[in-house]
Amino acid sequence: MNGLEPLTKQMMSSNVEVQCNAVGCMTNLATHEDNKVKIANSGALGPLTMLAKSKDMRVQRNATGALLNMTHSDENRKQLVKVGAVPVIVSLLSSTDPDVQYYCTTALSNIAVDPENRKSLAKNEPRLVSQLVRLVGFSGSPRVQCQATLALRNLASDVNYQLEVVQSGGLPHILQLLKSAQSPLVLAAAACLRNISIHPSNERAIIDAGFLEPLVELLGRFDHEEILCHTVSTLRNLAAVSEQNKLEIVEAGVVQKFNEKVLTAPVSVQSEITACLAVLALGDELKDKLFDLGIINVLVPLTKTDNIEVQGNSAAALGNLSAKISSYKPFIAAWTEPDGGIQDFLVRFLTSKELTFEHIAAWMILQLLESEDRKLKELFLATPEILDNVERLAARRVGEVRGDEAYDAKQAITELAKKILLLLKSQ
Repeated sequence: MNGLEPLTKQMMSSNVEVQCNAVGCMTNLATHEDNKVKIANSGALGPLTMLAKSKDMRVQRNATGALLNMTHSDENRKQLVKVGAVPVIVSLLSSTDPDVQYYCTTALSNIAVDPENRKSLAKNEPRLVSQLVRLVGFSGSPRVQCQATLALRNLASDVNYQLEVVQSGGLPHILQLLKSAQSPLVLAAAACLRNISIHPSNERAIIDAGFLEPLVELLGRFDHEEILCHTVSTLRNLAAVSEQNKLEIVEAGVVQKFNEKVLTAPVSVQSEITACLAVLALGDELKDKLFDLGIINVLVPLTKTDNIEVQGNSAAALGNLSAKISSYKPFIAAWTEPDGGIQDFLVRFLTSKELTFEHIAAWMILQLLESEDRKLKELFLATPEILDNVERLAARRVGEVRGDEAYDAKQAITELAKKILLLLKSQ
């Protein structure tokens, strides 16, 4: 009925009551998805931005609520940036009103989804992170704390913000939320921590801030799929670079929790856990401990799941475990059990027609044979399915297109297969 134009005019009224009702009407209209683009194109965003600075708290609440409703699409966020709404929203983080704080933190969380907006915020809003950190730590409203944390999470999609959250004192406040009994707060904190932990410079700071024990507790305290994914991904990030970090993570009891959960967990959680185990299995000093914790008995069945990512991660973890170890008894013990054991896993991967899987299997066989363990060699020689497929890969025609990714992968597998055959034929 062409009501946007007269409503916009009424927002510009000098009467505060009229302003309040007109903006409130616009806020409600903006809850409907089909209306948002029309509102953005109607010229209403400028007046809404101006009224967000109103001295009347009712007008301010309605205006910031309307601006929040306009941040749910990429195009509308661009329009808000154009009319100068972002600096106003940032300035209102210091409001004493919990509703205004909530609308503004949520709006900023949505705005920070876009890479270009993050660049603009980094350039023009130098105090943004410290303001959000203050709200995470000292807001009396759990929903404000939650949205401020999610805003930090979205900002921390960028490297510089990952560092800045830590440098601005964010870790102690995130740690407190991680220990909360309220799952929305825990989810926000876990998601934020996951992004912060991506930066290698933050790994040690996070561990030193006391996060390991609460992260391990989360694995047993919640069955919430997203919380578990963020938690495990954080642990993997923390383990990525440092051998010391890997050791501390294992000593904190992470592997025991993984073993308890992984076989019955949702696929997304299985994928994160197996990826983390693959990273931990790179630690040369940890391998004996991982064997003692029964990690092979968990990884072998996971190579048979329907999900290709879980299969690949599990196989990569087994492959990482096979290199540079003091004793190969764990592989001998698991040759046929559980679920067909190492033998069945290697046959399946050699015949999978997935080049990555073929490579993992061939590389692992080579590692096992290079150990010069006589019993292992006997097991290979007594398994014709493995021998036949290694010979097939060694004789496979690679193709003519050199430099092609598939050519390079097949060439590498063929070379591995030839080395395996030489070792098997040697005395």
